[in-house]
Amino acid sequence: MSILRTVRGLALACHPGPTVAVTVLVTALAWSTGRSPAGCLLVAATILTGHLSIGWSNDAIDAARDTIVNRQDKPVVRGLVSRRTLAVGAGVMLVVTIPLSLANGIAAGLMHLLFVACAWAYNLGLKSTAISWLPYAVAFGALPSFVTLGTADVWAPWWATAAGALLGIGAHLANVVPDLDDDLATGVRGWPQRLGPYARLIAPLPLAAATALLVIAPAGAVGVIGWIALVVVAGLLVVIVAWRDAPFVVTIAIAAVSIISLVLRGDALV
Repeated sequence: MSILRTVRGLALACHPGPTVAVTVLVTALAWSTGRSPAGCLLVAATILTGHLSIGWSNDAIDAARDTIVNRQDKPVVRGLVSRRTLAVGAGVMLVVTIPLSLANGIAAGLMHLLFVACAWAYNLGLKSTAISWLPYAVAFGALPSFVTLGTADVWAPWWATAAGALLGIGAHLANVVPDLDDDLATGVRGWPQRLGPYARLIAPLPLAAATALLVIAPAGAVGVIGWIALVVVAGLLVVIVAWRDAPFVVTIAIAAVSIISLVLRGDALV
């Protein structure tokens, strides 16, 4: 039973939502750019191991802080897994993700390792600074080039890099907003915490801007799907502005539209 409890703790501590979402997104993006099935599996393994190292290191580093505010959503606080186990697991996944990253090609691998390095820098202290958004922007801005360099040995176009950075900033806000009170109680003073209640209203804006870029910037006509994406995002923004207590799922819906737009424009990346 203790082994099963530890496995469950590891699964919960990897931040399964973002880990699965980013792994699926980047793999789908690689597929949409023409990567082979074997190549897509390599991309999935690369992103997954990198994210496991990020999620486990985050919970290991924040274990004491999470215990102070009794965060029962954290497996360390619930006694499902120890801080030491998470730290060891994070280190192992960090080592594993390096050769997997480079197996995509040196340049592509370095882009993914830049993503991982930014996330670790955030976990190790940048999360408590006014530039907490910067690691997210750089990390997610690098992901399109990770895909294109590994598929066609070309850098991603500027609009894809910019959209990735905007998605990263939006993801940062979306990830932090639900935990603002706990963060402030334990002295975390990153950019969203400094924005206070305005963070909830600002969070959808970079996601909406990313969608606009992905729909409008690539060469060619916007198309029916592109216009639908823009109309949907505009409608969701109206809901957020008009209904100040709108469920945060509305912001997540804007992120979903942005992600779908990115995958659908994968053929324009290379």
